[in-house]
Amino acid sequence: MLHTLSGRFLILTIIFVMLAEVFIFVPSVARFRQDYLIARLERAQIASLALEADDMLTPALEAELLKNAEVYNVVLRRDEIRQLALSSPIPSPISTTYDLRDPKSTELIADAIRTLLDTRERIIRVIGNPVRGGGLLIEVTMDEMPLRAAMLEYGRNVLFLSAFISAITAVLLFVAVQILMVRPIKSVVDHMQSYAKSPEDARQIITPTSGVKELRDAEEALQMMQVQLTTALKQKERLAQLGGAVAKVSHDLRNILTSAQLFTDRIEGSDDPLVKRMAPKLVNSITRAVNLCETTLAFGRVDEPAPALSRVNLSQIVADVIDSERLAAGDYPLSFAEDIPATMTLRADGEQLFRAIFNLVRNARQAIMATGEPGEICLRAEEDDHVWRLTVTDTGPGLPKKAQEHLFKPFQGGVRKGGSGLGLVIAADLIRGHGGRLDLQRTDATGTTFVIHLPKADLALAPAAE
Repeated sequence: MLHTLSGRFLILTIIFVMLAEVFIFVPSVARFRQDYLIARLERAQIASLALEADDMLTPALEAELLKNAEVYNVVLRRDEIRQLALSSPIPSPISTTYDLRDPKSTELIADAIRTLLDTRERIIRVIGNPVRGGGLLIEVTMDEMPLRAAMLEYGRNVLFLSAFISAITAVLLFVAVQILMVRPIKSVVDHMQSYAKSPEDARQIITPTSGVKELRDAEEALQMMQVQLTTALKQKERLAQLGGAVAKVSHDLRNILTSAQLFTDRIEGSDDPLVKRMAPKLVNSITRAVNLCETTLAFGRVDEPAPALSRVNLSQIVADVIDSERLAAGDYPLSFAEDIPATMTLRADGEQLFRAIFNLVRNARQAIMATGEPGEICLRAEEDDHVWRLTVTDTGPGLPKKAQEHLFKPFQGGVRKGGSGLGLVIAADLIRGHGGRLDLQRTDATGTTFVIHLPKADLALAPAAE
């Protein structure tokens, strides 16, 4: 029971209620003691009035009056001169005197505690004010043990009542905790266990129903997590299926492109000047397509292959990308600008670098053409002692917020309708394989800028293993 939430609430409730009763009990017992003593003073005053009615009381009648008042002696001072007195033998000397004419709360509480703790037979003197203006003061001597016995009896009654109240309160709280907290928590746990058995089943996702704000917040947070996890698992499954389909398509496409590559060898022998100028670009494009198919087939077995580093001329790669995209743009009012030093040579894999730049430029072209407005794509390169930097800037509409949140996540960062969102993912992976990084420098309504950072150090290939 101690290991359950409701059980701990039950025990804590009993403890706190009893603790509260302790703070109530002490002043209550002090008050009971004061009332007890005042009652004795009133009864003694009544007994002394018999003396005023008859100055000659017999010893037997006087003893009976004192016995009924439960005191040994009574002194009632009526004025400065007259006083009435009833007396009988006192069994022992007076131990202490209590003055009830103007008591303080702290004194009453302290006297009550001393009375409860002292088990000796004691005779006490009590001084108080007579009731109804019956004199200046009244003083009695009495045995303290009956007072202590009455206080103990009162304390036991208070204790039993406190225990009963504690039990009732604890049971009510136990039931309330069971209904308001334990059952909803168990329901959430049951949902979690059920969901864990079949996380792909959207029917197992919890529906928030709790009326308690904190529990409802927990249910809503759990629901959000389950929705995201279920979506991720479904997407993972789709990616696995897509990977198998892409591998099959790439296998057959590679065979078709290989045949096309053989035909381009004969086209190169044509005497037509236009054919001679376009044939090498066609050969390069088919060669890149064949390489892409081969790497796609390898993707299902291992990660993107490590770059085959060599010295490549960046301006030539950028020129090939621009030529390809200029043909794709056709008559659309789109201009290309480049600021690439003609002699800038990078240590990189030429094919992978082409693919990375091509994906960035193609995304920029498609974004601009989607607006229907004229635009420009600018490529600029610079270097220092540690890194080569290539900046790709467009005048498109900028990336929407959702695309920025899932920028380098496959199938989630797409902007165009029907787009896969793979272009930036592929580019980032290829650059990361070179030990570099692809950053989004800015994006707003005036355009977008991406920056490729390629380190010059030979050790920069170490992160490619990641």
